[in-house]
Amino acid sequence: MAQESDRSLVQRLLEETGITEEQALELISLLGANWSSLLREAKAIKDKLQPPEPPP
Repeated sequence: MAQESDRSLVQRLLEETGITEEQALELISLLGANWSSLLREAKAIKDKLQPPEPPP
């Protein structure tokens, strides 16, 4: 049952933030199932991976 819950968390993180499945699994193993924390950290990962926009 816990694995099923983890799978849906992984899927939700992938859809909402665009991080990789590996990154989502690592976050869940570190943070547990706390959605707010998972979402915050996933967004931070995604932001770090995107190059900064050039100035206008």
